[in-house]
Amino acid sequence: MSGSLLQPGQTLLRQGQSHMSEGDETLFEFPCTFPIKAMGRTGGDFPSLVLGIVRRHVPNLDESRVSLRHSRSGRWVSDTVTIEAESRDQLDAIYLELSANEYVVWAL
Repeated sequence: MSGSLLQPGQTLLRQGQSHMSEGDETLFEFPCTFPIKAMGRTGGDFPSLVLGIVRRHVPNLDESRVSLRHSRSGRWVSDTVTIEAESRDQLDAIYLELSANEYVVWAL
């Protein structure tokens, strides 16, 4: 595949990885609008799982800023939750919890 799906400053995460390595400086100015993306298998209640994790870290979450996209095969679902991020620590906590969840295949 040519090109990158990642935006500058974003990292593809797999289970057990943190959002940024220790010592990395953030390129973001907080607060800022930030899309949290997670992918998992279709079935069950994956969107509610992701929303619940993000809501624990963003109590004033605007649910109108949540979008779902299913793969062509219908096997996978991508959940994007756009938040007003307050800090790098907040983003790291969200990504750590998402990547530690067995139903989240990746978080971006």
